[in-house]
Amino acid sequence: METKYIEQVDRKTGEVMQGCMVYLPYRPKITERWFMAFQDAFEELAKDREITNEPRRVLDYMFSKLDFENFIQLSQVEITKALGMHKSQVSEAVKLLTAKQIVLEGPKVGRSKCYRLNPNYGWKGKVKTLQEARKEQLKVIQGGKE
Repeated sequence: METKYIEQVDRKTGEVMQGCMVYLPYRPKITERWFMAFQDAFEELAKDREITNEPRRVLDYMFSKLDFENFIQLSQVEITKALGMHKSQVSEAVKLLTAKQIVLEGPKVGRSKCYRLNPNYGWKGKVKTLQEARKEQLKVIQGGKE
């Protein structure tokens, strides 16, 4: 295998600089919690007349608790306390969000339900696994058919 020899020229002085070039990607550290969101989904939410004040507040709070692979582990009691809402308002909001498949019911963790954000609305995790999660969600919508 032949070794490449690369020279770099300083445009101002014409000096030929020898050495090797090293690529060092700049990756700033993100200290805030984050997730990707899909703009079309937000338009859909904005146009949905059933997603009024309480369901939207509950959804926004769930967004704030989103974990990797879109899992959301929190109880309705926690939502009630955090948002200062009545228990029945939170229950109805979660019921609406799950009926519209914006939030999906996941496995139970202890006594609490675990939820998952539908990957068509947003994603927290590796982009590679997003496509897998969307395919899985499509199978659920189609009743298990490929």
